[in-house]
Amino acid sequence: MRILYGVQGTGNGHISRCRTLAPALARHGLHVDYLFSGRSGDTYFDMAEFGGYRALPGLTFVSSNGTLDPWLTFKQNRLRHFWQDAGQLSLTGYDAIISDFEPISAWAARRQGIPAIGISHQASFSHPVPKTGDDWLSRLVMRHYAPVAEAVGLHWFHFGFPILPPIIDPITPLPEDGTVLVYLPFESLSAIQGLLSRYTAVNFVCFHPAIRESQLCGNLLFHPPGRDAFKQALARCSGVISNGGFELASEALTLGKKLLLKPLVGQFEQMSNAMTLELLGLAQVMQTLDPGAVREWLDVSAPGRVIYPDVADAVAGWLAGGRQESLPWLSARLWNRVCFPETVHERIAEMGLAEMPHYDRLLHI
Repeated sequence: MRILYGVQGTGNGHISRCRTLAPALARHGLHVDYLFSGRSGDTYFDMAEFGGYRALPGLTFVSSNGTLDPWLTFKQNRLRHFWQDAGQLSLTGYDAIISDFEPISAWAARRQGIPAIGISHQASFSHPVPKTGDDWLSRLVMRHYAPVAEAVGLHWFHFGFPILPPIIDPITPLPEDGTVLVYLPFESLSAIQGLLSRYTAVNFVCFHPAIRESQLCGNLLFHPPGRDAFKQALARCSGVISNGGFELASEALTLGKKLLLKPLVGQFEQMSNAMTLELLGLAQVMQTLDPGAVREWLDVSAPGRVIYPDVADAVAGWLAGGRQESLPWLSARLWNRVCFPETVHERIAEMGLAEMPHYDRLLHI
């Protein structure tokens, strides 16, 4: 089976998820060509898993001072160029088109009458999962940004719908060294330093796209983006301060790290992610770079590890088998192997939700 896999490249979370899925797809005998869009081709890093991948400009999102800027986003995106790329992308010879919220592959499939499959966290929002900030523009983007015929959502909990657990890059736990990992790519370096330099007893390890070479600034060690160094820092830290992205939070949860989230203001997905983890008792949230919130969070304990199964292998097998197993059954089978900390069990019960999906209900969705 030959697959074209489109991956949203605006941030690193979609790429990280696909980097985990790529070896599983290969093990199951699937031949995959990868297409990335959303940023300049020379800014991708650690891409060996994707072979001779292709990078196109696509569509992107622009933020300023930790807030999504719709006007700058509109101005920066070259819609005419995007439609040309989508119209010229040949899908001949592919048995399946998959989009991880990547618009060129999704729109090319739609224009050529080919039913595409969406595998992404964004796809989970097609169900009534916890949401906040979902105004008409957010709903429009979610529905039409990367349209697919079959949407396979990924989330930290199923909420009673045929959603899959996260696809996570396995990270080997290491002895904690007391540091705090910081990933706030939408905030300025000066704002991050102003927030954290006051906590002189804590060492912060900060990865930021504006950094070109590692540098020590008091109790803050800044690094440029790099997957191996980032994984090492994540494995050793005692906690994570980050935006509301899905993939990093998922990795942190599997390592049992406590989380303090500062979602990108105006970005519906990040705001909803932060609210969801707070509802589940798996993170604390600050809407601004709040010193008081950081001080309080530094004193709390981690909630414990969340154990998710090997979703990458299950999804690869599902695709290789021609998707014969229904999505509700695949979902139920995977959630049966998830283990939450006791505090999360309590939160789920308080919300009146069943921890396991009801098979009879799922089969009728």
